[in-house]
Amino acid sequence: MGFNIPRGTQDILPGEAEKWQLIEAKAHDICRRFNYKEIRTPVFEQTELFARGVGDTTDIVQKEMYTFNDRGGRSLTLRPEGTASVVRSFVGEKMHGWVEQPVKLYYTGPMFRYERPQSGRMRQFVQFGVEALGSADPAVDAEVIALAMTFYEELGLEKLKLVINSLGDKDSREAHRRALTAHFEPVQDELCEDCRTRLHQNPLRILDCKVDKNHARMKDAPSILDYLNEESQAYFADVQRYLDEMGIGYTVDETLVRGLDYYNNTAFEIMMEGEGFGAITTLAGGGRYNGLVEEIGGPETPGIGFALSIERLLMALETQGVELIEDTPLEVYLVTMGEEAARRAPSLLQELRRAGFTADTDYLGRKMKGQMKAADRQGAEVVLLLGDNELAENNINVKDMKTGEQQLADLSSLTETLRRTLTTKGES
Repeated sequence: MGFNIPRGTQDILPGEAEKWQLIEAKAHDICRRFNYKEIRTPVFEQTELFARGVGDTTDIVQKEMYTFNDRGGRSLTLRPEGTASVVRSFVGEKMHGWVEQPVKLYYTGPMFRYERPQSGRMRQFVQFGVEALGSADPAVDAEVIALAMTFYEELGLEKLKLVINSLGDKDSREAHRRALTAHFEPVQDELCEDCRTRLHQNPLRILDCKVDKNHARMKDAPSILDYLNEESQAYFADVQRYLDEMGIGYTVDETLVRGLDYYNNTAFEIMMEGEGFGAITTLAGGGRYNGLVEEIGGPETPGIGFALSIERLLMALETQGVELIEDTPLEVYLVTMGEEAARRAPSLLQELRRAGFTADTDYLGRKMKGQMKAADRQGAEVVLLLGDNELAENNINVKDMKTGEQQLADLSSLTETLRRTLTTKGES
């Protein structure tokens, strides 16, 4: 009986895994330079955390979460996104009391959503995200956006488009909410079932509906920008000024709303324009979420963050022809001839690996010709040939696979000989 991989998941095989490692290394490096510290949270949490943190009117909570009861009858959910978990930890670990504020965190890890699998959208996917908690300075909004843009640009992506909007503060959002409700109430019977529910719970979500996106009422729906109070207008103007001063181009899109309920003030998405990946495709999204910490039981604390999908990033890089990695050849392959030489192989390989070399040998009992072919297939730069006679005299043959030159070396000084040989190859 065979087993198929679960739908919406993937195996990341050698050759692809190295790309993930490079992307993750870039994320660590960018965050180090921006002074963000890594946080790791559990892959499952109490279900109520996401109902309250993400929003019970969102598609994520209503349709997409992997929820189950454990043996104690507790309702748990595989995390569908990272922010709620980070904020839960922020509250539980009392990070709001740390001397250094804001608390700047980042994470990478798997998320889970039960949705229709499609290109770049999996049921288990990996997110990289950052959260800055404890400051309401619009300069932090600009910094978070700059971090995301720097990450993409340093990986080689081009044709990026940054779209920003303001969802306003609590008062601005409430005024806009009333206007949206009044706007859509006369046609509520024409809306999809989800939007009829959202109308009096969170009408802003109607603007993000894919079913009703072409409804006539969408075109002249009230704009949030017309309902921003003076404070929200000033905040949004400051964010734009900082982006201008940083040399980061952007477009203001008053129809941009994020899919999670906790956003307010700044909202943004980073898209890639170009053929082969859709006309315009969203790569990352985020925004400010003042009020989320209080919703999860903490003190009043402003916050802002973003998240992006590594899978979609890889698709974008492939579409633009960006090569992340070059083939990394094996440095040393050990060929043995004779029983005593074969017995010496494991300890000799361990010595080489401890010295920092990438090294391998044959484990299938092949003849010398078969071992040499294996070394060639793996792109070995140097082949070590060890026979019983050489071993008895504490010697080994070192062959440069590019030039074919061969030298006899003392086993006791093999690492020095290899370093000289490989250094010479690198300089040629």
